[in-house]
Amino acid sequence: MAIIITMLVLGMLLGFVGAGGAGFIIAILTLMFHIPIHTALGTSLAAMAFTCLSGVVSHYRGGNIAVTAGIVVGAFGAIGAFFGSMVAAIIPTAQLHWFTGGMLIFSSILFVFRLFLLKQPSAVREASAASENNYGFWIRAIILGLLSGLMSGSFGIGAAPFIQLGLMIFLGLSVRHSVGTAMLVILPIAIGGGLGFGTSGFVDVILLIQILVGSMTGAYIGAKFTNLAPKSVLKISMISTPAAAGLLLILG
Repeated sequence: MAIIITMLVLGMLLGFVGAGGAGFIIAILTLMFHIPIHTALGTSLAAMAFTCLSGVVSHYRGGNIAVTAGIVVGAFGAIGAFFGSMVAAIIPTAQLHWFTGGMLIFSSILFVFRLFLLKQPSAVREASAASENNYGFWIRAIILGLLSGLMSGSFGIGAAPFIQLGLMIFLGLSVRHSVGTAMLVILPIAIGGGLGFGTSGFVDVILLIQILVGSMTGAYIGAKFTNLAPKSVLKISMISTPAAAGLLLILG
């Protein structure tokens, strides 16, 4: 029950800022409930597959998803995540804390770049880069998927800022489409990574259910407050959430 209540509160925060939250969930599970980090990584990544599903449906209905880009990047991301989970399984626990925490802090830095420094791509560049008939599009999408999936599987994070930046920079998507499409990309990545960790015995089914009951309920409630908050508050929350999770893992 303590895990469910904690995930409920955490889910409200994550729903408010629109983050997948695997990194924060990992930090809480390892520090507060003393769950081994490999199990925390595998179970939280598997949970993301369920929590992302409702987000994908919502973004698709809102026209925020570049479907072809999302499917291609996500499919190869799932392959990368599966093999990334094999890498995570052989990383010692102490080092994995540092690697995962460091990647979370780095992701918060990328959020600063995305929210404050990255310019919106022009309509011409966007249309050209995202064209399905452009061979460069397919090459960039495949590479982006493999790298994002490998990162997610190895460190148990959703890699949302990395994926969003990649979609904007390499495929020319707009900020709005990058957010929605990244959610579609993370869905198969979470499935691939979850399967990989599961084959290594690092997915706890009971813990998975507890995470889902709390976080999905909390995320639904938290999302209701997103449109009520000033943009400055949302931006600060998006940046500080992964940074705080990373610091907890490194210092805890």
